[in-house]
Amino acid sequence: MKFSGINRRHFLRRTFAGAAIAGLASQLPLSWSVLAASPVQPKISLAQWSLHRQLRSGQLKVLDFAVKTRRDFQLGAVEYVNQFFADKAQDQAFLRQLKQRADDSGVSSLLIMVDAEGDLAAVEAKQRQQAVENHYKWVEAAAFLGCHAIRVSIADNAETDALEMQQAAVLGLQQLAAFAAPFGISIIVENHMGHSMDANWLATVLQQAGNVGSLPDFGNFSGDKYQGTQLLLPFAKGISAKSYTFDENGAESSIDYQRMWQLIQSSGYQGYIGIEYEGESADEDAGILATRDLLLAVANYTGR
Repeated sequence: MKFSGINRRHFLRRTFAGAAIAGLASQLPLSWSVLAASPVQPKISLAQWSLHRQLRSGQLKVLDFAVKTRRDFQLGAVEYVNQFFADKAQDQAFLRQLKQRADDSGVSSLLIMVDAEGDLAAVEAKQRQQAVENHYKWVEAAAFLGCHAIRVSIADNAETDALEMQQAAVLGLQQLAAFAAPFGISIIVENHMGHSMDANWLATVLQQAGNVGSLPDFGNFSGDKYQGTQLLLPFAKGISAKSYTFDENGAESSIDYQRMWQLIQSSGYQGYIGIEYEGESADEDAGILATRDLLLAVANYTGR
């Protein structure tokens, strides 16, 4: 059943009040009807990509992203995407406004997802060096905004030899991490495209690179998504909760969120989980709320 036809009574109410969460057993699907006596409050953030249609159409202004995140979704942390302000990395007046809007809304700026700045895993050294330098301005912008990291993508060319690209990725990431360290910015890699969607390949890169983290994305694995997430969680400095469509019970149709939550808990990860709604069959606001409510439900499910 597509999300657009979901009956919202199957979801948690649209508030974060602990008492409300504790008292919602009757509104949840039977399999989720037993909640913890003391509600668990997972740390949930919102990835800007979840609102990409509104941003691209002009319905939502980039400067209003944090405001909307607090007002409409009652969330207190955001993850920016550089595509929506690609020419503003060194525009301090713009960045100052962006930071002020977040601060005024009581919203923390966590990271910037950086795309289209070259491949840090390029085998050709000159090309890789240029990609590294292209990311410098985003490290500086992230520090200005008070973020802890930038998310990078690597190995977008799946046709290049995997081992060669693996070795190149280690070099590129190490160089960028060395530049970012004095700014207090971590470099974190998402399983995003090409060879990086192979969790074994990416875990090897991260292990060899050293001071580089991961951003496991539930939906971007070339193999088993649960094994992939488990492999990347030891390096995690962020998590992307991808969602597409939901069934009549409010569960994500293609991703077992309860299983993902168990993996996250077992790993000891205590950071933010970022909502990244990518569905096409519903409006973005509803998809974000559904993902938020699902995260709250699985975090408070205790079994029967």
